[in-house]
Amino acid sequence: MRVVETKIYTIEEHPNPVLCYDWIRDNMHDLNQDSVDDIINSIKALTSAIGGTNSFSISQVPCRGEYITFNDYDKLALQEIHEQDMSLTGVWSDYIVTRAVQKNNPSQILKDLHEETSYRYSDEGLYEHCVINQCEFDENGKLI
Repeated sequence: MRVVETKIYTIEEHPNPVLCYDWIRDNMHDLNQDSVDDIINSIKALTSAIGGTNSFSISQVPCRGEYITFNDYDKLALQEIHEQDMSLTGVWSDYIVTRAVQKNNPSQILKDLHEETSYRYSDEGLYEHCVINQCEFDENGKLI
């Protein structure tokens, strides 16, 4: 038997946090999946509120044939929804989805999602993620 000692660091303590960020980017490919799920739930809730149909294919990463369409919905019901109230599901994506559809620009939803994903994978976004989730790393930047 042998005993191996390993130094463990938080992101704030790590001598080279870039190693940690690189490890996360190379190994954790769904950091923004919760935003995708929120948007899908808001799309479904909006369709339920205004009637009609929707069709969508979305991803946290751009350029994968994504689209969002709303058809045959009640335009008056749509205008009566106040996006600031977030009354569809109660989360941030209600605002994004409602505002985009009211402006007849559903592709803005995808743009906002992709901007959020870019931020989540930026050094600043990853730092926040690591602090909030109390991530720990070895000397090589590998998540423990």
